[in-house]
Amino acid sequence: MSVPATEPPRPRLSRFGAKLRAAAGRTLNVALPPLCPACRQLVRERGLCAACWGKLSFIAPPYCERLGIPFAYDPGPGILSMQAISDPPAYQRARAAVRYDEIARTLVHALKYGDRLELAPLMGGWMARAGHQPVAPADALVPVPLHWRRLWMRRFNQSALLAKAISRASGVPIAESTLKRVKATVQQVGLSKTERAQNVQGAFRVLPQGKAAISGQRLILIDDVLTSGATAEACTKALLRAGAASVDVLVFARVVDAVRAPI
Repeated sequence: MSVPATEPPRPRLSRFGAKLRAAAGRTLNVALPPLCPACRQLVRERGLCAACWGKLSFIAPPYCERLGIPFAYDPGPGILSMQAISDPPAYQRARAAVRYDEIARTLVHALKYGDRLELAPLMGGWMARAGHQPVAPADALVPVPLHWRRLWMRRFNQSALLAKAISRASGVPIAESTLKRVKATVQQVGLSKTERAQNVQGAFRVLPQGKAAISGQRLILIDDVLTSGATAEACTKALLRAGAASVDVLVFARVVDAVRAPI
């Protein structure tokens, strides 16, 4: 019996290895039952337990059309917040899946510093739903890059992992290696808004060989957290200078200081 040319026979060792890995995975699932990534309680399926799920603050309309900041009441479609009017960003829109609160912070830190890479598909799926409006017509996703030194120490870029999950959910491709972090910056934690802006000034650049890939393209900048917006602003300006048609921002969580009245 011949085997179709489009499906070459797999080596026996390869098939045996696949079966061995599958068996090992089943054994690991039994030996290490799924735990809630936020509180470490046992759960039936991988994900948050009911208590932590109830504490997670998803962001949904009504919110500022430009910044995605949630409103306390619905002022009507297309209304902007005072912050968006007084200090408009370089990017067109920002969207976030959740507020940056205790549970969201735990998830971000577990992914970023705890090597909990299995959280990326879960968090990225929430981001894809929250950012469906700007993502659907987009041409490419651009993860916020790490400086090569930090990438070497951490071994992965959490924004790139989230971008992969969003790409799988939406079908929008990732513009690999388009945006570069060319300056090593200090951690933004603990810095004021002005200090954050100064810290990332000139830190991002699109290299000449990457300009053709984004020229005239509608891009979605992907990151884990939006705080002051300094990093998103610096990345957006670098992409626009390189010829991008537009840039929207999609993050897992955003800091919401206070409810600001719309105008």
